[in-house]
Amino acid sequence: MSRTNKTRLFIYLAIFILVMLIGTFGFSLIEKLSLIDAAYFTMVTIATVGYGDISPATATGKGLAIFLIFAGVGTFVSLLANATEIFIERRDNQIRLQKLQMVIGLFFSEAGTELMRFFVAADCHREELEQVLNLDDNWNARSYQTALKKLDRHLYKVEVEKIDIDKLRAFIGEQSQLLVRLIESPYMLEHESFTDLLIAVMHLKEELQHRKGIEVLPESDNDHLCGDIRRAYSQLVFQWLLYVQHLQKNYPFLFSLTLRTNPFDRGASIVVR
Repeated sequence: MSRTNKTRLFIYLAIFILVMLIGTFGFSLIEKLSLIDAAYFTMVTIATVGYGDISPATATGKGLAIFLIFAGVGTFVSLLANATEIFIERRDNQIRLQKLQMVIGLFFSEAGTELMRFFVAADCHREELEQVLNLDDNWNARSYQTALKKLDRHLYKVEVEKIDIDKLRAFIGEQSQLLVRLIESPYMLEHESFTDLLIAVMHLKEELQHRKGIEVLPESDNDHLCGDIRRAYSQLVFQWLLYVQHLQKNYPFLFSLTLRTNPFDRGASIVVR
């Protein structure tokens, strides 16, 4: 629900309640009706039902009825229309979110998980990361929040010389079309942080493509490449954990596969035991 629609709904609801109160107490005092009858007559007037079983007998009561018709009918219709719009918007958001998660799943299935394997093997603090991401079926919302906070503090210090640059360059190059299609997806507009991840990976691909090897690179350029890897690596891990949380909640069978292919678990095995 957007903030604009929420504010508009609140305003319409407040006006509608105010009109109902004015009508109810007004007819009760002017037409000598009980509160139930006054509220009933106010509602059927605003809703334009007009059963005709109750009608104002005084000139003041008729004036109040005219006021309700002009002030209440528009508010009532606007309230219903806005509530319907919010319901449709919420349903559309759920559909877009579901499709976005499918796009994210495609990325990690085809490229993201394998990229993390390249990086984690060269992480100077790999053991610390493995402890944080020791996932199992007992994880809950608090477990994920705690892990995300620890990931935010992780240094992601990678030793480039421990990475097979040729294989990494070839792998990312093979994923070029996938990365381009993902960035072109309209659903990426719904997820700014994941878009930043794709851009970081694309940038790393370009950096690697312009280097034939790292043996002859000066230290300054080696540090620059480390920074590009660190940027992609940190965003990969963060987005991956969010995606895993989504799988555990909505797709237990995919969550099971993720546990058995966890790149941060050296003992992970695809074989179900």
